[in-house]
Amino acid sequence: MAELRIYILLALVIGAAVTAIVIPLIIAFCRKFGYFDQPNQRKVHHVAVPRLGGLAFLPAMAMGSVISLLAYFSNTLSPPDFHFTAALMIVGATIVYLLGLVDDLLDLPANLKFVILAIGSAILPVCNLQIDNLYGLFGIGELPLWVAYPLTVLIIMTIVNAINLIDGIDGLASGIAAICLVVFTYLFWDLRTATFMSLSAALLGSVLAFFCFNVFGKFGGHKIFMGDAGSLILGYVLSYLAIKYMMMTEQDIYTDVNPLLLPYSVFIVPVYDLVRVAVTRVLDGQPMFQADNRHIHHVLMRCGLTMHQTLAVILLLVVLFIAGNLWLDAVEVPFTVIFFIDAALYLLFFVVAYSIVHRRESFLELLSEE
Repeated sequence: MAELRIYILLALVIGAAVTAIVIPLIIAFCRKFGYFDQPNQRKVHHVAVPRLGGLAFLPAMAMGSVISLLAYFSNTLSPPDFHFTAALMIVGATIVYLLGLVDDLLDLPANLKFVILAIGSAILPVCNLQIDNLYGLFGIGELPLWVAYPLTVLIIMTIVNAINLIDGIDGLASGIAAICLVVFTYLFWDLRTATFMSLSAALLGSVLAFFCFNVFGKFGGHKIFMGDAGSLILGYVLSYLAIKYMMMTEQDIYTDVNPLLLPYSVFIVPVYDLVRVAVTRVLDGQPMFQADNRHIHHVLMRCGLTMHQTLAVILLLVVLFIAGNLWLDAVEVPFTVIFFIDAALYLLFFVVAYSIVHRRESFLELLSEE
C-alpha cells in the first residue's frame, strides 16, 4: 500500500508539470488568434480572458497515468491491469474533448452538442460499464438492462452538464473536480487498482495546476479559463471513475460502504444546482436551458460575498456533504433517508441565502433612495 503512494505522487506531479508547461503555450495561442471569453452582464469577469485552458487536461492525464503505470508495472513485474473499459473511456473522452474544443472555437448549436455528447456518453454502457443497481436508494436494487443503459447515459450527461454549467467563477469547476479526484484517488488506492488510481491522480495534478493559473494567474498575466473543452472532459472522466468505482466496490468483500454513497455525494452540489435551476426556470415559464443568474455562485455573490469567498463557501459545502453522508452511513442511516436529508439541507441553504439576498437588496435600495 505504501509503495502505491509513490506512483500516485508520480502521476500527480507529471500531470501538474505537463499542464504548467502547456498552459502558457495555450495562452499565447489564444492571444494570437483572439480566442477569448468576453465579459457580459451574466459573467463576473470584466476583461477578456483566454478560454482554452481545459485543452491541457486530456494530454496531461494521459502522460501522467501512462508514465506512472509503466514505472509501476516495471518495478512490480506484474502484468498490466489495463481494462477494455479504459480503452473505451479514452474513445468516449476523445469525442467529448473534441466536442468541447470545437464548441470553444466555433460555438456549436445546442442541439448538435447534445447529440454528440449523447454518443460519447453511450459508449460506456456498451462495454457493460453501467449503473445497474441503486443499492437500496428508494428501495431499489438491481435494474434490468433496458433501464440501466438509458439511466447510465442520462446520469453521465447530467454530471457532464452540471460540471459545465457550474463553471461560472474562478476555481469553482476545477475546485469541485479536484475534491472529487482526491476522493477517487484515495478510493482506487484503497482498492489497490493501479490503473484507475493513476488516472485519477494524473488528472488531479492537471486540475490543481490549472486551478493556480485560473485563480491566481492574473498576477503574472497568465489567467485562463478552462472552456467547454475542459469542463466537458472533467465531467466525463469523473462520471467514468464514479461508475467504475461502483462496479469494483460491489465485488469487494472487504468494504461495507454503500457503493453508490460516495459517487453520489461528490456530485451533490453541481447536480443539485443543475436540477434546482432547471426546475425554477420551468416554474417561471422560461426555457429550461436559458442562461441566467440563478446558479449557486450567482446567489452567494448577491449575498455580498466576494468571488473568492463564494468559491470557499461552495467548496466547503461539497466537503461537508461528503463528510456528513459518510457519518450518516456509519451510524446506519438508510441511503434513502440520507438522500432526503441532503435535499432538505440543500433547499434550506437556498432559503437562507435568498433571505439574505432580499434583505441586502432591500437595504441597498433604501440607501439609494436616500
